Amino acid sequence: MVRFKNRYIAFEITFGDKSKKPVQLKATTLHNAIQQKVQRLYGDFGVAATKAGFSAKYCNIHTKIAIVKCRHGPHKFLLNAIPVINDIAGRLVSVKILYVGATMKHCFLFIKKFQQQKLEQVWNTLKTETERKNMKDALMTLTPAMKDCT
Repeated sequence: MVRFKNRYIAFEITFGDKSKKPVQLKATTLHNAIQQKVQRLYGDFGVAATKAGFSAKYCNIHTKIAIVKCRHGPHKFLLNAIPVINDIAGRLVSVKILYVGATMKHCFLFIKKFQQQKLEQVWNTLKTETERKNMKDALMTLTPAMKDCT
């Protein structure tokens, strides 16, 4: 039996428009946005190559970090398409790739370290202990999917 190698791409989504509209960041909308960009850049060949094994695995609304899974090889199409995404569900966005890993566990470990660094940057700007505790709870709370991997 043949083993298929996968790649997991962790990236951060920054919303460009400053509207007060609540963020509707779902795995399906993210999946569709990425597929549309691959279609635009690589055509039918790119979509067909990335379709097998491609899925949005993790999407956090609060931290705006997501993980997608794809097969090794066609992952290069996604690495080129993800940074040029500028529209997700009708909202202006900017996407930055943070990490590319071979396992989901390593992606979650990287996200945990990344969130710790963000917390340290914001920590000094907060004045009261309750603000600090609330920020720590918001950034460092792991979802059930992440608890299984760490």
